[in-house]
Amino acid sequence: MTARPRRSGTLLARLALPLLATAAPLLVPSAPIAAQATPLRVGASVNGSLSTGDTLRYSVEAGDDFLFYGEVDQISVDVVVRFLDDEGRTLANWDVSARGPEGLSRVIPDAGTYTIEVTPFEDEEGDFSIRIDLLEAKASDPERLADQLMFAYDRPGGPGGAVRVWRDGRTLFSKTYGLADLTWGIPFEEDTPTNIGSTSKQFTAFAVMLEQAAGHLSLDDDIRTWFPDFPDFGETITVRHILSHTSGLREFLNLYMLTGFGASELDRDDVLRAVERQPALQNSPGDEFNYNNTAFSLAAQIVEKTSGQDFDDYMREHVFAPLGMTHSYVRMTPSTIIPGRSDGYTPGRGGWTAPGDLGGAVGAGGIYASVEDLERWGMNLLSANPTVGTRAMIDEMMTENLLTDGEGSGYGLGLFVDEQRGLRRVHHGGADVSHRSMIVYYPELNAGLTTQSNASTFDSQGTAIELGAAWFGDDMEPEEESAGPPDADATFDAAAYDPADFAPLAGSYTLDPAPQVVARFWYDEDAGTYWTQLTGQQEVEMRPVGPNRFQIVVVDATIQFEDGNPAPGLTLFQNGQEIHATRVESDDAEDESTERWEPDAKALEDFVGRYYSDEIETFYTIRLELPEDEDGAPRLIVNQMWLGDMSMQPGEVDTFVAGPGLTVTFERDRNGHVIGLYVDAGRSRDVRFQRVR
Repeated sequence: MTARPRRSGTLLARLALPLLATAAPLLVPSAPIAAQATPLRVGASVNGSLSTGDTLRYSVEAGDDFLFYGEVDQISVDVVVRFLDDEGRTLANWDVSARGPEGLSRVIPDAGTYTIEVTPFEDEEGDFSIRIDLLEAKASDPERLADQLMFAYDRPGGPGGAVRVWRDGRTLFSKTYGLADLTWGIPFEEDTPTNIGSTSKQFTAFAVMLEQAAGHLSLDDDIRTWFPDFPDFGETITVRHILSHTSGLREFLNLYMLTGFGASELDRDDVLRAVERQPALQNSPGDEFNYNNTAFSLAAQIVEKTSGQDFDDYMREHVFAPLGMTHSYVRMTPSTIIPGRSDGYTPGRGGWTAPGDLGGAVGAGGIYASVEDLERWGMNLLSANPTVGTRAMIDEMMTENLLTDGEGSGYGLGLFVDEQRGLRRVHHGGADVSHRSMIVYYPELNAGLTTQSNASTFDSQGTAIELGAAWFGDDMEPEEESAGPPDADATFDAAAYDPADFAPLAGSYTLDPAPQVVARFWYDEDAGTYWTQLTGQQEVEMRPVGPNRFQIVVVDATIQFEDGNPAPGLTLFQNGQEIHATRVESDDAEDESTERWEPDAKALEDFVGRYYSDEIETFYTIRLELPEDEDGAPRLIVNQMWLGDMSMQPGEVDTFVAGPGLTVTFERDRNGHVIGLYVDAGRSRDVRFQRVR
């Protein structure tokens, strides 16, 4: 059966806070480099010509904690570029666009000689050039460091960004980079309105708090007061629940991903329909933190109902105008005109593309704001005597919400709450389709900063946190030495790694510091690649670098799984941090077998059939494919009309993982017959499909 092209792409990263950046396709690491490599010097272009099967190698010398940025210009050939250490291990690879310049960016933690390999894509032949533009140690001066971190977004003809830092009512640093609009070559400016994605959630929460102060609502009100058509779930969902991501409602973007709908096709009515058709809550209100765009869309609609104004008019009158935020807007639909805005870009096979904005995002996202306006907003939140709102109202937003069991959620009302090296930190990031944003507050210092870009490749969170340490590190506790990931095993042969050895590692793990964040791991048999995905983020590729150790491709992050069958936990090493995660046990954990489940063709036949979800009015068809040779294994394929074919990899008994990041668990009756299945898709789970044949 021929798979139909996907319409939706990946929706799980939308309006979320990125941790791991999107990765390029994985290539198997080579053996240690023996061939002569041509040295590259900063600023000097080197021309090359490739024939089918060729590999050209170039070398660079780096010191400890270096930043590297280069470009390969694909003049007449589509190239694949790999970055390798002196043992031949692939640290990064790039293959996004087919022609024109492609950026090569990497943090190099250790001194040494590194090799850049350039090969033609498939059987292409032609010419290219390669150049290094930046190769230097991270600067200790925060202004220079900002320029270094934004270097990739200050390239000719490419998307840009902005950084703004303030303290005690005074701007410490403000600079813009690159282009806001590639079509017309319009530069990024301090007053350029830019889509801030989920950074908008604090504005929505603030609007709700203003309405409470005006006596129009209470945070303890039942949301069915304004949405009487919502089901009676048997438990009350309050306004506070939706502002703290504890409502138990499904995440509408993840839910509609299961149908193949594209993000831009959704609108606010689709959010309402998702709730109206939800058969049961995913958790009792207040019991669990589950980052949720549905909830904040509802919050904005509640403000409209209590105030009698459209949300954009309300924000302009009650927030933007009083604070002098003259370049801030609520974009009510993707077709709404925003004067002077930046357009959002993501890399594609032909270079940068402009895919547009999310639909239905108002409240959860949808705000365009300039960096200078975000400073005005931040100063108001940190002020002892705010111009808009009250100190008590803002303090409540910045206070960590406690779950029913008394555990902290790490979230207030529209804001994350935590610490950075002992210093209290309040923050929120955002990612729409292509735009990226982050705003960080240090209330004890009356200080903050914001980073934003109109490129989907920008790491707004990592950049903001690093710049926060650069500007305000003297007020933080000394940075602790990290043991770092285990040393690389030079004897490990990644090419010989058996995917069957990955079975005990595959599955879901909750991050110990943030149990609401789940990391999923699975193997894509069709592509022969390994994947991971954090709650609300894009799936990213990883490669084996040891028996239980994987390197995230492109991003400088390592996953070390613990021994066990199944593995009981793992540690994520990234940005000098070590984050432990614990395997998520099934509800029937005591009956689980510790043996690896390897169903044969006869066992897989139980699941073949057609399944229908009344909740999302969608069919899934599951078929069995037998191997073409005796060394192959039978496998299940699930097909949805718009998503196409997805290979299903067995995990626990009667449970499979399918791309992109779906977990499928089959349901049996008392006689053992398969009668249905449940699908988990990130922040929307337990979506039931009834077997119809």
